[in-house]
Amino acid sequence: MSEQPTAVPLPSRALMRLSGEDAKSFLNGVVTNDVHQVTAEQAIWSGFLTPQGKFLHEFFLVEGPDGALWLDCEGARRAHFKKRLAIYKLRAKAEIAEADELCAYALLGIRSLGLLDLPALEGYARPLGDGVAFTDPRLSGLGARALLPRETAEATLREAGFQLGETAAFERLRFSLGVPEGSGDLEPEKATLIESGFDELHGIDWDKGCFLGQELTARMKYRGLAKKRLVPVEIDGPTPQAGAEIRTDGKPAGTLRSAVDGVGLALLRLDKLAAGTPMTAGEATVTPRKPDWVNF
Repeated sequence: MSEQPTAVPLPSRALMRLSGEDAKSFLNGVVTNDVHQVTAEQAIWSGFLTPQGKFLHEFFLVEGPDGALWLDCEGARRAHFKKRLAIYKLRAKAEIAEADELCAYALLGIRSLGLLDLPALEGYARPLGDGVAFTDPRLSGLGARALLPRETAEATLREAGFQLGETAAFERLRFSLGVPEGSGDLEPEKATLIESGFDELHGIDWDKGCFLGQELTARMKYRGLAKKRLVPVEIDGPTPQAGAEIRTDGKPAGTLRSAVDGVGLALLRLDKLAAGTPMTAGEATVTPRKPDWVNF
C-alpha cells in the first residue's frame, strides 16, 4: 500500500440493509460464514452458494449505526442476490431492503488503519461519521473498507484525513495480493470456494453449522479435491481479455479472470503451477505468483 491514506470509491458495489429479529438467524442458515459474529465492532466476508456448492455471491456484513445489518455486495448482481435471499427467508421476521443511499470505499495506505484507530486484525470495525469502517475481513494488507451515506461520504473521508483516489489503485492492490471480489473473478455457478481462497481468507466458518453447498465445499477441503487455484499473475505484454486461455508447453493451463495494468487473477491448474514452466496468454507472458496466505 502507498504511504498516503487514500479513499477509493467502489462503484461496482451496492448495499442492502437486513433488519428484524430473525435477520441474523435466517441469514446464518444459508451463508458460509458465522453471521452471529457480526456486531458494530466485527465485520465478516462470506459466500452464498448454490445447493450444489458453486459460487453465486460474495459479500461483506457489518452492523450499521442504525442497528441493522449492512450488506456490501456486487452491484450488478444485487437484485439476483436479494431475490435468492427472499426465497430462503420464508416466515422469518426479517426485512431485506436495497440501500442506495449508502456506498462503499476502499481505504488504502499503510497509515489508513492507524488513522481510523483500527488494528491490523481482519474484520475489526468502528464507527466513521454516520457509517462504519472496518479492517478488510479477508486480508489486513488490503487496508480498510468504509460504508457511508452517499451524500456525506467524501466530506467524512476528507475530514478523517484521506485523499480521494482512483478505483484502479484498489484493483491493482487486490490483484497483486490474489484476493477475489465479484463475478469478474469468481464465475457464478462454476467457481468453488476452496479453489478461490475463501478458506484462507476467512470466508468460511467450519464450526457454524450447515450452509447451502456445504457438502461439496467440505469434501473439496478435507479430501484435497481442488484441481485449480485462483492466483495472482504478472502480465508482460498486451493485456489479454478476461476469459483468455492461458497455455504452457502448448497445452491449456487455465483462464485469465481479471486484469489491470499488468497484474491480474487467473484460475490455473495446480499441476501446471507445480511444473513451473513459462505460461502465455495470446502474445503476453503470464507469470503466476503464490501469495503468502495461500495453502497449496
